[in-house]
Amino acid sequence: MTDSKYFTTTKKGEIFELKAELNSDKKEKKKEAVKKVIASMTVGKDVSALFPDVVNCMQTDNLELKKLVYLYLMNYAKSQPDMAIMAVNTFVKDCEDPNPLIRALAVRTMGCIRVDKITEYLCEPLRKCLKDEDPYVRKTAAVCVAKLHDINAQLVEDQGFLDTLKDLISDSNPMVVANAVAALSEIAESHPSSNLLDLNPQSINKLLTALNECTEWGQIFILDCLANYTPKDDREAQSICERVTPRLSHANSAVVLSAVKVLMKFMEMLSKDLDYYGTLLKKLAPPLVTLLSAEPELQYVALRNINLIVQKRPEILKHEMKVFFVKYNDPIYVKLEKLDIMIRLASQANIAQVLAELKEYATEVDVDFVRKAVRAIGRCAIKVEQSAERCVSTLLDLIQTKVNYVVQEAIVVIKDIFRKYPNKYESVIATLCENLDSLDEPEARAAMIWIVGEYAERIDNADELLESFLEGFHDESTQVQLQLLTAIVKLFLKKPTETQELVQQVLSLATQDSDNPDLRDRGYIYWRLLSTDPVAAKEVVLAEKPLISEETDLIEPTLLDELICYIGTLASVYHKPPSAFVEGGRGVVHKSLPPRTASSESTESPETAPAGVPSSEQPDVIPAQGDLLGDLLNLDLGPPVSGPPLASSSVQMGAVDLLGGGLDSLIGGPNFVTPPAAAVPANLGAPMGSGLSDLFDLTSGVGTLSGSYVAPKAIWLPAMKAKGLEISGTFTRQVGSISMDLQLTNKALQVMTDFAIQFNRNSFGLAPAAPLQVHAPLSPNQTVEISLPLNTVGSVMKMEPLNNLQVAVKNNIDVFYFSTLYPLHILFVEDGKMDRQMFLATWKDIPNENEAQFQIRDCPLNAEAVSSRLQSSNIFTVAKRNVEGQDMLYQSLKLTNGIWVLAELRIQPGNPSFTHLQLSLKCRAPEVSQHVYQAYETILKN
Repeated sequence: MTDSKYFTTTKKGEIFELKAELNSDKKEKKKEAVKKVIASMTVGKDVSALFPDVVNCMQTDNLELKKLVYLYLMNYAKSQPDMAIMAVNTFVKDCEDPNPLIRALAVRTMGCIRVDKITEYLCEPLRKCLKDEDPYVRKTAAVCVAKLHDINAQLVEDQGFLDTLKDLISDSNPMVVANAVAALSEIAESHPSSNLLDLNPQSINKLLTALNECTEWGQIFILDCLANYTPKDDREAQSICERVTPRLSHANSAVVLSAVKVLMKFMEMLSKDLDYYGTLLKKLAPPLVTLLSAEPELQYVALRNINLIVQKRPEILKHEMKVFFVKYNDPIYVKLEKLDIMIRLASQANIAQVLAELKEYATEVDVDFVRKAVRAIGRCAIKVEQSAERCVSTLLDLIQTKVNYVVQEAIVVIKDIFRKYPNKYESVIATLCENLDSLDEPEARAAMIWIVGEYAERIDNADELLESFLEGFHDESTQVQLQLLTAIVKLFLKKPTETQELVQQVLSLATQDSDNPDLRDRGYIYWRLLSTDPVAAKEVVLAEKPLISEETDLIEPTLLDELICYIGTLASVYHKPPSAFVEGGRGVVHKSLPPRTASSESTESPETAPAGVPSSEQPDVIPAQGDLLGDLLNLDLGPPVSGPPLASSSVQMGAVDLLGGGLDSLIGGPNFVTPPAAAVPANLGAPMGSGLSDLFDLTSGVGTLSGSYVAPKAIWLPAMKAKGLEISGTFTRQVGSISMDLQLTNKALQVMTDFAIQFNRNSFGLAPAAPLQVHAPLSPNQTVEISLPLNTVGSVMKMEPLNNLQVAVKNNIDVFYFSTLYPLHILFVEDGKMDRQMFLATWKDIPNENEAQFQIRDCPLNAEAVSSRLQSSNIFTVAKRNVEGQDMLYQSLKLTNGIWVLAELRIQPGNPSFTHLQLSLKCRAPEVSQHVYQAYETILKN
């Protein structure tokens, strides 16, 4: 007979009867009684009155009975702490029982009884079990330490259990090792600051040995622990990867994902040129594909993880497109996830195959899936340019089906295609206009209105189409109302004579009859623009739009790196870091991928700097950029106040950028001087920091001082943007003073007077040191040259890019704003030469991850010419030597804010075929390295 009989209802007075049975002399009767008690407890009856009688049954050799009593104890010990103390003696006795199963059972139960009074009595038995000769007891005791730590962390630390746990990592039994790792990881997670899992190559080796022999959950604990380790170099990373790779063929999907996590993390440290890197990529694909043959729930988890992996390394699955094709019986959540991955893997090679599939999906019956499929066709067009034409014709075929929701999705994605490929596919507009009446969803209506407004000059009856939308203006959603307002203003600017009435109607609807603040504000802005300066309105409203990016839904890179560290956990399914959904202090340690290192990088540990290096070497942190406009729009444009600078650390971050794009959006346009694209540093392989200790035997190449390089003047503010005032300029540094050399030209028809200038807060505190002196009124067609002295004691705020300077210039006509990029070498100070001892110590002291490497191409100068030219711009050569036919210059420079930058420059002398210089920069504030490199390139090439 089964145990179900114990759950049948019993008559009244059962507690009294059970009490009698529990005290019976017959073992069988006792066991039956305890089973009845457990059954009553399970269905929620209160049997705590029997506590003393059940505890008495602990004194037995019968393992089954002992387990039942322990189960009862765990449940009621918290509500009866005083009674639970009665059981302590039995625990202590059971921990010395000859049967290892009973010893383990006792220690497991001890860990589950969460009563402070009892905890201290359990320390001695637990200590014995941690050193028990039977591995089953040791592995159970290891987990018990973690449970005990949760109840009373201080007690565990005082009793030295953590050290014993660390010793268990070296245990001969793999399951003991796995449980010790699991317990330490659990404790470390609740105490992030404690360095419990102090892993080193020796302990990693022991974990890898245990990995092959323990159970699947033991393997997961060990793999998760390995994922938190950062190898010291790429060789160690490769060695670990080689030993973890066999786990990819495990039957348990959790083991596979944990192994994938370890490999994805350590691949960061491997050079892409290694043969092993390519082999590893090939080995990662099959296990991920195999996960997709499991049941739908597991498939979904696998797909969410694959989505992250494909964003980080699309090359892993680039040949596996067919696996992600949707099956007819897939649940909708699997279908949508597969569709997403198909787009991420789409490329020129497989686009035909993908489009054929997507077109097929668009005829399915599941509405959500069809919508996503149509949207996916549009995403393919944006991602793979060669396929755009084919995608557009596919979308037109779908529009011809006249299925309402298909047509609406198609119009939404065609709008994006127009944004990506302007003046290419506008011939399809006529077809879109035919379907105007069938649109009933806000997003589709808004997309269609945008198309009509954007291409109004190509649509003969654009005004009629927009007027038809205007009839039910108040019934439309906000999205459609905003789009309609903008579209009619665009139409008015393109066809002013025919649409004056229409624009007045929409402006009055938006500003007077609407209670939506966004709509009202936009209406007022347009109204004032059109009434005060129609030319400016045209420039603002009909400005050239930036092309939309290929992947608008990619996860932000730093978040993606963090999520890769959480593969196989809930974070990888939600695509959110644990801190976003885990309450309390646990599990919110931010993880990141290890830094990529080159195989030949010097691994010598940085020696501490000698006493000669000042402790103030660490530069002040530049405050982060808050409001791009800052206080620029409310500047007091009188002469600058000389005096001590404002405390830069108290920059207010709460201000909001009202205009969205900051100054750049105000002054952007075809003639705006845009920042140069950041040069991509070449991967130089070998590091530049080797052999620095020979510096003391070198002779330094000293050049002659001939004045810092000055760039030619560029137009900073075109006349059309500043009501006829054109400003050109450049920056210079001479004998320690910085100036802004300006050329002001009056191209207007009226005289200009009362000039003043002000800078917004910037990364290095640049500010005018004197008022802008224009001594005589500036007549029409007259040009004046002015040198404005600058200092670096202004307010500091980190800009993007770092050398961005936002300027306001005022005259009797108006205030004008522009931004420009200043070359960093104007901030290199004259006392930037370090002595050799300090150079060597500082180089070693700055961490290797702060080293940045660049290549200066096509620079046929020899070492003397390079040294001389750089010295004239305050980049000083500390030492020079020749290694294997290459000249090596070791250089230092110092910025006005006290940041030192150290450089190593490799030159191949006398080789006309190789004119590239290799530059390595080290700095405690690595964000300046890119701009220092640009300064090097500018100085050496001009």
